Amino acid sequence: MRIIIVDDDPFVCISLKTILQAEPGIEVCASGSSGEEAVRLYEEIQPDILLMDIQMGSCSGLDAGAEILEKHPDARILFLTTFSDDEYIIRALRIGAKGYLIKQDIETIAPALRSVMSGQSVFGSEIVTKIPKMMGKPQRTDLGKYGILDREMDVIELVAKGLNNKEIAQSLYLSEGTVRNYLSAILDKLSLRDRTQLAVFYYKNMGD
Repeated sequence: MRIIIVDDDPFVCISLKTILQAEPGIEVCASGSSGEEAVRLYEEIQPDILLMDIQMGSCSGLDAGAEILEKHPDARILFLTTFSDDEYIIRALRIGAKGYLIKQDIETIAPALRSVMSGQSVFGSEIVTKIPKMMGKPQRTDLGKYGILDREMDVIELVAKGLNNKEIAQSLYLSEGTVRNYLSAILDKLSLRDRTQLAVFYYKNMGD
């Protein structure tokens, strides 16, 4: 996979590049130090994944991510930051980021990149447990009006808990292909882009 690293700390960029280049199947194509560079590099290189910090001066990673995703809705953006700030996490979810990791967990970065590349969204366990509280008390929504079936509701609940397709399949005694089909149907019915938006939808409308 081809990735770009953007962080305003040169040492972090060099360290991440060294670590990730040693991983099989990962190529670091470029690195930058600002949100503006992130936007420019993404346009020039069209990487598989953009690995980016959040706090970076005048144009934050969140601002850059929002701009990129507006032009390229399928962009895979994985935030890597020292801040588990609730506001940052909620905004990352809402703009459609594929993941949000804490920098201290260096060993999780390469597996997270592979998960994102395979179509998963990746939020560290610390982040997943914070989401329900951050979203506040939901307004209960009747999903029947969207044509959501009982089995599809089961899938939605497990996606919201952070399970990947394999884990959902094992939990519901289904094949991974069936889970993918359910997920595709759910996203279509709810007019959502990906499982991250689905998790946000669940916690805003259905979560306890």
